[in-house]
Order: sequence, then structure tokens, then C-alpha cells
Amino acid sequence: MLDTIRKNGVTLALFAAVTTGLTAVINAVTKPTIAHQTSVQQKLLLDQVVPPALYDNVMQKECYVVTDSLLGNDKPHRLYIARKANQPVAAALETTAPDGYSGAIQMLVGADFQGKVLGVRVVEHHETPGLGDKIELRISDWITYFSGVQLHGANDARFAVKKDGGDFDQFTGATITPRAVVNAAKRTTLLIETLPKKLSSLPDCGDANE
Repeated sequence: MLDTIRKNGVTLALFAAVTTGLTAVINAVTKPTIAHQTSVQQKLLLDQVVPPALYDNVMQKECYVVTDSLLGNDKPHRLYIARKANQPVAAALETTAPDGYSGAIQMLVGADFQGKVLGVRVVEHHETPGLGDKIELRISDWITYFSGVQLHGANDARFAVKKDGGDFDQFTGATITPRAVVNAAKRTTLLIETLPKKLSSLPDCGDANE
């Protein structure tokens, strides 16, 4: 009886050791591929909110961390700077619309430093399918109408949904969701305008991860 228990214990221990070893090997082999694919997807997303023709640096390598209530919460958000001839010309900034119909909406907003929106994308949401999910590019092109819109300060009444007197369409039967996205894009663009003077004091993403 004791011999059987010992044999089973040794077998299980060997199995666990082999499984752990295989898992470690697979992780080591696939990690570079996963990292590369993540980088490619990130670059594609950045290029949707800041046109590549506007900059000549590698935006992903110029990443800072911003914490500001204008971004919808007090959590750190990643900021990517676009440069042309080493001069900052635009930025892509993660932001949150905390007041979506079904919860917080995670977004990426690209803008220059004069208040011109270059692009907006929703990266995560829980809005109602068939109604609020029209903020998602694969469902509708509504989100593309931000591109090229000039924001004229915090009191620009045009930067709102039409129900609130602005220029942006709301969805039939769903106003809360587009209103949340428009307001978050507005707040984020206003913040981006102030960033060039703050860059030297912002922690970079590497420091924030340490």
C-alpha cells in the first residue's frame, strides 16, 4: 500500500514538473510573438487617431503617464507624443467616459496642440448592442466624424450632441452613449492642448511600470 502511494506520488510529481517545464518553454517561445503582435495592433490604433503623415518619430517609444480628472477618473492614462523634426505636433491620449449608459467607455483621442481633433476610437465598452454600440467602428462610422473637428475652447457649444445644441448626431433611442463619448473627447482635447508645457515633468511609461 505504501509502495503504491509512493509510486503515485512520484508519478504526480514528475507529471507536474514536466507540465511546468513545458509551460515555461511555451511561454518563452511565444512571448516575443505576442509582444510583436501587441505592438503592431497598438501602432494600427495610434495611426487611426493620429495620421502617420503628421509625424516622423516612433510614437510608441515616446510614452508618458498622465493623471487628471479631465480623463474621467483618477487613474493613470498613457499619452503618446507625435513629433515632426523633433518638435511635438500632436498626441494620442487614453481617456475614459465614465457616464456611458452601461458603464465606463475606454477611448483613445488624438489631437494637435491647437484644439483640432485628429481621431477618436473606442477601445472598450459595454453599451447595448444595436443601440449604444454604434460608437464602435466595426458597427458604424459615427466615431469618424470627430476627425478634423476644431474645438474652440471649453465653451464651444458646437462640440456636443444635437440634442444639447451641438453638431454631433445622437443615435435613435440612445443619447446617453454618444453624449458621454463627445464630452470625453472634448475634455481630453482640452487637456491635450495644455500638454507641451508639461512634458518635461511627466513620468514616462517605463518609470510608471517599475
